[in-house]
Amino acid sequence: MFKYFKGEVSAGFISIFTARTILRTACSLLGLFLPIFLYVLFGKKAEYVIYFYLIGHLLYAFTVALGARFLNSIGLRRSLRLSIVLGAVYYFLFYLVDKMSGSDVFILEGAFLYLFIAIVVVLTVHRIMYWIPLNTDMAKFTDKKNRAKEVSSIEAVALLAGAIGPIFAGWVIASYSYTVVFIIAMVLYLVALIPLIYLPRTKETYSWGYFETWQKYFSKKRRKIVISFMGLGAEDAVGVVVWPIFIFELLKGNYFEIGVLSSLIVVVSIVFQLSAGGLADKGNKNKMLHFGSVLYALGWIVKIFVITAMHIFIVSAFHGLTKIFARTPFDAMTFEKAADQGHFVDEFTVIHEMAIQFGKAIMLIFVLISLQYFSLEWSFLLAAVASLFMNFLADKQITHHGRHAG
Repeated sequence: MFKYFKGEVSAGFISIFTARTILRTACSLLGLFLPIFLYVLFGKKAEYVIYFYLIGHLLYAFTVALGARFLNSIGLRRSLRLSIVLGAVYYFLFYLVDKMSGSDVFILEGAFLYLFIAIVVVLTVHRIMYWIPLNTDMAKFTDKKNRAKEVSSIEAVALLAGAIGPIFAGWVIASYSYTVVFIIAMVLYLVALIPLIYLPRTKETYSWGYFETWQKYFSKKRRKIVISFMGLGAEDAVGVVVWPIFIFELLKGNYFEIGVLSSLIVVVSIVFQLSAGGLADKGNKNKMLHFGSVLYALGWIVKIFVITAMHIFIVSAFHGLTKIFARTPFDAMTFEKAADQGHFVDEFTVIHEMAIQFGKAIMLIFVLISLQYFSLEWSFLLAAVASLFMNFLADKQITHHGRHAG
């Protein structure tokens, strides 16, 4: 596999690659079906699902800077390992919801509400302890000549998992229940701890205070890069929350058909993902991002007019391809900018996470408003507009401290 790269890749990258592969496999089981699970659980009220995700994104956005300072005391490597355990706990809590949600006594006693509070809190802590160390380590353990290929290799393997996960999960849910899928996801999360045993230690200290972080976030010199990350988060929120509910209704709740279609769509994307990494490393990432993002926005607009299963397959295959050619250079440029920060890489990561979460929250608020006047699919137009804001990442307007600054 590593002949795909120029020269050797770091041991740290191999550890992250392996762990991410296992985690993405777990997420592929429920990435599409978790919003559907919530949609059915909440009596097919899409706004309740949106409120659930909205609260989670806002809580994370407002606490990630505090969490980054807490990570100073436990270290990035230990934090990453603990986050995996919390991810397993997150799915265990959903397992409890699924097992108990049929009980009227359960709901009347308020345990339903307490479980969801616990889910949001656990998810927030998991995100803080996972994404800051992961993005910091990706900036440290990838190198410039291979960075887009390294990003692509992780995404390609994730796509491979995504080709198997949905069809398997759809069959399990249709034949048994969500409970089995939650158990499998829990086990996979815990297995992902094994490659992290070999992850090298990264020494970084988050140096900004909480209010100082907000000043940096709103500073003029970071404005365009913040907007680009908000655009990324905004369009992703529609893909994660709205699209699954839309196809669930379109396919009349056929879990297995949903899984099969999703798997077929992913299969056609894998080769393109690896090709995109090579193109991004060799060519102009800015031009590739501009071209890819315009086509990606067009894909969102076309999705508005999907009415059959064949439409879902054709349009989603096209949209998946355009996403690859937009996101691969975007992700590679993100890690390049993070690596350029030297010892401020974790501070950059916090700004990155805040912007993505606020982008998701703002988009979900707009979707809630649009649902008062329009049908669900018209939120795809909002996603199309948001995806174009990713182009602001190509701007050079950000302070580069250098590798040894700090």
